[in-house]
Amino acid sequence: MKPTRPAILVGIVVVVALLTLLVVRPIYADLPVIPWTAIPTVLLLAIGEAYTGWMTKARIDRKPDTEPVEPLAVARLAALAKASAYAGAAFAGVFAGFALHTVQLLTRETPRGEFFIATASFAAFVALIGAALYLEHSCRIPKSPEEKT
Repeated sequence: MKPTRPAILVGIVVVVALLTLLVVRPIYADLPVIPWTAIPTVLLLAIGEAYTGWMTKARIDRKPDTEPVEPLAVARLAALAKASAYAGAAFAGVFAGFALHTVQLLTRETPRGEFFIATASFAAFVALIGAALYLEHSCRIPKSPEEKT
């Protein structure tokens, strides 16, 4: 499995944001209000993935007071990280597109609230992407001393 390239994730965010912007414009009035509950949920996921990455890195590096990690568990964590990065990019794009649409309507009360919720949700998904990339990086096999020189 190849490492996730951040440029591809940025491309996904941009494309999905533009598609969302095009879809939301004509149907915005018919959509329900964006729930704020995604923000703490995604932030907790990001914290969990970052912590898992930190602990996995310590276990792979065989730091004192840590147990060795199972290779299959590392492969599963790498797959989770890759999936979280791509899903986070897609959802970040959705919320970015929604924020781009509502930023034009800040003089009205409901769109103003939705703008702040969409922007905070976008930031939460960006944090998830960062945590996923860190977890994926933490799952890499360390180079042997011969390869470092």
